[in-house]
Amino acid sequence: MDATWLAQWVGEDIAFWLAYLTNGKHLQWYASFRFTIFAAVFGALLALGFGLLGAVLKSSRFAPLRLIGDAYTAMVRGIPDVLFFLFFPLAFEQSVEWVWSLHVCTPESIAASQAPWPPCREANWLLSTNEYLILACFSLGIVYGAFTANVIHGAMRAVPKGQLEAARAYGMSNLQVLLRIQVRQMWVYALPGISNVWMLLIKATSLLSLLQISDIVWWAGQLGAPNFLPQAGLVHGDWRWTYYIALFVFYILVTLISERVFRRLTVWARRGMPVEG
Repeated sequence: MDATWLAQWVGEDIAFWLAYLTNGKHLQWYASFRFTIFAAVFGALLALGFGLLGAVLKSSRFAPLRLIGDAYTAMVRGIPDVLFFLFFPLAFEQSVEWVWSLHVCTPESIAASQAPWPPCREANWLLSTNEYLILACFSLGIVYGAFTANVIHGAMRAVPKGQLEAARAYGMSNLQVLLRIQVRQMWVYALPGISNVWMLLIKATSLLSLLQISDIVWWAGQLGAPNFLPQAGLVHGDWRWTYYIALFVFYILVTLISERVFRRLTVWARRGMPVEG
């Protein structure tokens, strides 16, 4: 009755598309957008944290700390995103299983195990979607934190040295100079580079399906693939390109919104301080 009433008001074609786009699988696709947004936001926050830490290490007066900062930025930036995205969650998962196996595995259970890994069945750690999502956020944070560290390091060096010397002349400690002067002013120089890193991170969220997460890209491929039903035969052909166009529009909208946000952040960062042309 509801479908008939709707068809009478909006027509059969529109009623069909409304029913098709609001079926259970499409609702799951719409809900999966939360995975992409969560990974982007929390991955960016972690990347900013790792970036600040890496920039401070690269600027340290102590050679061992500088070496750690340089090694982090050089090594992580040189590893392909996909490889690191697959390596870090797997390495973390198997490390936890190895540590846990030291406590729960017995010689008998190890001998009874038919698979080379984990050492015994009791040590097997089955991750849920939420746990994989958290690992994905850390992967994004570590990878793009290296890019952010270089951006912030360069921005910190761009702060006029005269202002740093004047702050020390007023009796500020090195930590006070770093937090109150250098970090406060470097945002003006860092925000353009950080905005580019954010755009790269947004694009990298399309890799979530590699970690067994049913994200928007995975669902687009599933919903757009040729759909057969035993009772009805071919429901629709290969519609994947239409779903991918919807994803293009989504990412373009995110890009446009991000640009507006970063423009406002730049205006905020410039308040109260002169910036040389």
